Amino acid sequence: MKKAKSKVEDDLRTEYKRSDLGELVRGKYAARIAKSTNVVVLDPEVAKAFPNAEAVNQALLSLINVARASSRLTKRSSGRTSKPAVRR
Repeated sequence: MKKAKSKVEDDLRTEYKRSDLGELVRGKYAARIAKSTNVVVLDPEVAKAFPNAEAVNQALLSLINVARASSRLTKRSSGRTSKPAVRR
């Protein structure tokens, strides 16, 4: 199926010149937009558990602290991995 040819219409009025519009810069606002937006969409089931963004942040920070604390070596662990038992 062939695509229909689209007629490009020039919206620039004849009294305007390209030079009147100034210099265009690609990605001029990209860094600002990237810094200000960080949207995470929660599943409805998860969203029911948290009343607001602050509650979500507190829960995630608590989880991060637990993960950091549990990743340290304990009295039982020496940092070495055990070899799997060989069965014959």
